[in-house]
Amino acid sequence: MKRLTRDDPESRSLDLVAENIARLKTLFPELVTEGPNGAAVNVDVLKALVGDKSVTDADEKYGLNWHGKRRARQLALTPSSGTLRPCPEESVDWDTTQNLLIEGDNLEVLKLLQKSYAGKVKLIYIDPPYNTGKDFVYPDDFRDNIKNYLELTGQVEGGRKLSSNSEASGRFHTAWLNMMYPRIRLAHNLLRRDGFIFVSIDDGEFQNLLYIMNEVFGEENFLASIVWNRSYSPQMDADDFSKSHDYIIVYRKLSDFHINPEPFEQNTGQFAYVDSETGKPYRRRSVRKEGSNSLRTDAPSGWFALIAPDGSEVWPYKPLRKGDTKRIEGVWRWSKATFEERLANREAEWIETEMDGWQPYAKQLLNETATKPPVTVWSYEEVGHTHSAAEEVATLLGPRIFDTPKPTSLLQKLIRLGTSEKDTHIVMDFFAGSGTTGHAVMLQNAIDGGDRRYIQIQLPEPLDHHSYNTISEITKERLRRAAKKIKDENPMFAGDLGFRVFKLDSSNIQAWEPDRDNLEGSLQMSIEHLKADRTEADILYELLLKLGLDLCVPIETKTFGDKVVHSIGGGVLMACLTETISGRDVEPLAMAIVAWHNVLAPAGDTTCVFRDSAFADDVVKTNMAMILEQHGIANVRSL
Repeated sequence: MKRLTRDDPESRSLDLVAENIARLKTLFPELVTEGPNGAAVNVDVLKALVGDKSVTDADEKYGLNWHGKRRARQLALTPSSGTLRPCPEESVDWDTTQNLLIEGDNLEVLKLLQKSYAGKVKLIYIDPPYNTGKDFVYPDDFRDNIKNYLELTGQVEGGRKLSSNSEASGRFHTAWLNMMYPRIRLAHNLLRRDGFIFVSIDDGEFQNLLYIMNEVFGEENFLASIVWNRSYSPQMDADDFSKSHDYIIVYRKLSDFHINPEPFEQNTGQFAYVDSETGKPYRRRSVRKEGSNSLRTDAPSGWFALIAPDGSEVWPYKPLRKGDTKRIEGVWRWSKATFEERLANREAEWIETEMDGWQPYAKQLLNETATKPPVTVWSYEEVGHTHSAAEEVATLLGPRIFDTPKPTSLLQKLIRLGTSEKDTHIVMDFFAGSGTTGHAVMLQNAIDGGDRRYIQIQLPEPLDHHSYNTISEITKERLRRAAKKIKDENPMFAGDLGFRVFKLDSSNIQAWEPDRDNLEGSLQMSIEHLKADRTEADILYELLLKLGLDLCVPIETKTFGDKVVHSIGGGVLMACLTETISGRDVEPLAMAIVAWHNVLAPAGDTTCVFRDSAFADDVVKTNMAMILEQHGIANVRSL
């Protein structure tokens, strides 16, 4: 039975470096060699594989560089040893909901979610700090970001404090880029192949954001820079220009996929004619081509005569305009064969007019399901503005709660563009703020009957002189009240209006931190591998994270004798975290687990986990592992 420690890969978030090396080795076996610290990439071989014959210009490439970029890239690849602790008491509908609200540093949380959610998120929306000089941009700690996070949020004593990113720091843009770059890297991993990411930003870091998005997602996957008119009135105290817009930058994961079109609302008044056979309304459109490339000289093959019902020839002359001295030769939009075919199918018709005689027209039917590509300029009349968003939050939580939320109508539009109501798509926001994204997901589901899920991550940033202690408390309370309001206004809606709360913390597994002055006491404390203040639920959900299971996967519990056993995900993971297992307990407990496992009949391999210190001795542990392995449960681990 293997004992899991904090240093085991199974106890950490996904090792992205190892994953990248494995992919490279699969594609190019000659690329990966053995170095002093394990597998290494032969850079010279890589240059040869990509046809790079220049060595001196290797570091001179188009892109954005800044102090700390290499460290920021390494930070994204460094696994996290933290965990997420469940908080059912702060949640809504814990037992049934599929939504997540995670309180913590989003960099560490994104790392922890890699095993469970990589390639599963359909849409990511973030509204990061705009870097105005007043925004909070805290320093990540390469060595121990969990400790850094606990210090910054006042959960443990430390010298670091939250502070704004002032231009006086001398590294104004650098600090922002070092914060954003690793988070964008990790976000890319979480997106599905057909996923999209939307990022709100203003002029301050617009260009820098484009550079890092191009580097991470590829320039070919850039879709649009949407201009959102966020203000309905000018700022009269502005020195030069009153800035009334923000940007929303849009990228996709892969170029094979496209954003959803929008409904095209046709002017029904134009469809003044009714087809005598089908009864469908239609409008007439001249078969003569209009606009660009509509002259005979542009397309000579389009100059020919069509035969009218009276046998006369009709040529595609342009209509005479005031001042014309001769008729201008145009072209038909269809070939003669196409016109005849459409005429026979009642998709075209001849109309006799007093001025021009017989003229051919296309019959354009009213299409109530017509769509159009979304435009890149959005007005506040369509998606709301910052003032209406602040009023929306004030209606739910009271005045002066949150200064810069986004309107739910804006987020609903993004959700419609990037997801479908027909699938259980995951929508993620790792700068959750007041919780607009989660609110918008629930509201859009109530409107179109969708089954979308949300994952929101928010730092518990302390608030001074406020009715709420942290921003994450505002997030939770808004989601609670928004859910109640949606249910009150849509009593027939039976969708998911709950959320599970998790909080970032250090691992439940004890680290070996010896006290040099009391080695005997340190050794005694290390006998128990798990921290004394952690619950079974804490340990279970760390197992879910580290083994790559969904945090909302079903958990069943049964008691055999006095031993509690948990089945997670229909038997994919089974755990018995009882504190004592004697020699007499082994066979009945093992056979009970085997019998339950046979009933569950999971499709894949099952991992069975025990508390290491629970076994009376190594013989008891070995016997447990042997019985389980004999009955098909080969992956037996201890914590």
